[in-house]
Amino acid sequence: MSSRRNFVKKSAIAGAGIALLPGLTFGTSYNIKRETLKLAFIGVGLRGTNHLRNALQRKDIEVTAICDIDSRRIPIALKMIDKAGQRKPKVFGSNDYDYRNLLELKEVDAVIIATPWLWHTRMAVDSMKAGKYTGLEVSAANTLEECWDLVNTHEETGSHLMILENVNYRRDVLAVLNMVKQNVFGELLHFTCGYQHDLRHVKLNDGKTAYGKGVEFGEKGISESAWRTQHSLLRNADVYPTHGLGPIAVMANVNRGNRFLSLTSHATKAIGLNKYIVDNAGQNHPNAKLKWKQGDIITSTIETSNGETIIVTHNVNTPHPYSLGFKVQGVQGLTDFDYHTQRIHIEGTTKGHGWEAMEAWFKKYDHPLWKKYGEGATEAGHGGIDFFVMQAFVESAKQNIAPPMDAYDAAAWSAVTPLSESSIENNGEPQDFPDFTRGNWIKRKPYNWIKDTY
Repeated sequence: MSSRRNFVKKSAIAGAGIALLPGLTFGTSYNIKRETLKLAFIGVGLRGTNHLRNALQRKDIEVTAICDIDSRRIPIALKMIDKAGQRKPKVFGSNDYDYRNLLELKEVDAVIIATPWLWHTRMAVDSMKAGKYTGLEVSAANTLEECWDLVNTHEETGSHLMILENVNYRRDVLAVLNMVKQNVFGELLHFTCGYQHDLRHVKLNDGKTAYGKGVEFGEKGISESAWRTQHSLLRNADVYPTHGLGPIAVMANVNRGNRFLSLTSHATKAIGLNKYIVDNAGQNHPNAKLKWKQGDIITSTIETSNGETIIVTHNVNTPHPYSLGFKVQGVQGLTDFDYHTQRIHIEGTTKGHGWEAMEAWFKKYDHPLWKKYGEGATEAGHGGIDFFVMQAFVESAKQNIAPPMDAYDAAAWSAVTPLSESSIENNGEPQDFPDFTRGNWIKRKPYNWIKDTY
């Protein structure tokens, strides 16, 4: 742990020169707004305390306030803060809207929001209106109105919003992005991605163990089963698109020279959760009689203005090893890559018409961030990507500049949820994507995720 602290301390001292802010040209002198960021946390559940743990490793962050309506989570967070040697922060959570009192504090520069989905937009809007630099967990919005709320509030207040999509910083994702930028695949044509992750044990819980074989949710559930499962009962939509779509959107320069144009979605029958309940509690359990609305597998196809297509898959209610199912296809070749599949074919380079393993390619195109900081980052969570997303947020907030993944990205990526819902309800009818940039995608320059990061 001491080595981890030393690594983060050195990283923080490096400031903007650490090169984690793709929107900047590094090596240039910038007007640093703050040397120390006074940070507050709204939501200190499992995800919130993960962010808190990484923040407490840094020497340029002071945690000044925390908020959670679950009183069981407050002592856990306070113990972590005390153990890190920081002063006791102000505590909020007496009711659903006590977070607004936190936002009034002058000793809060920035806020990280890690709460149930239905609260994400309203909390982020309130945070930006309060002038706080806002980090928002995924997904950022549930409806198109909420997507516009994020964009409109950012434009009206000038406050920045960063969607905290950590998969964009995965080592293999950044290596493939490096390959895309160096034109390894030629002009891009097609992508696949998604979120395939067996969450039945998370969404149905006995209320006693965090990840048991229970079949309860809502008031009888704990953690995500207390709120996430209700979406499967009431919504037939891809409710969690950004882990897969975020990295692909960056590769395709969406909102920066390209944009999503339209979407069509289809859903299978919904039987996975019912089978899980019957298998673990029997046919007579009350929850075995529920009629789930969300199809077990939801497939969406997105068309972009530059002529690419993107297939996005959502599957969390069936047995399935974790997979985001990435594929990048260009006119020169393609790659399938994930934890279970890492293969590539490049015309004129790989042998014949066969696949080649990605190991040598990943090594050759390893992103400079991972080359330089990967060893120390791996303890941060999710294989190290949580370090990079926190670093990008903190360095952006300290300088009060646009983050690498902004309000327009949060809106566009999250819009898949309401658009997929409408398409499924209308037998796969195409849905037009709103242009959240109001035409500015034509002139917005892509973030420079590669150059000047050495």
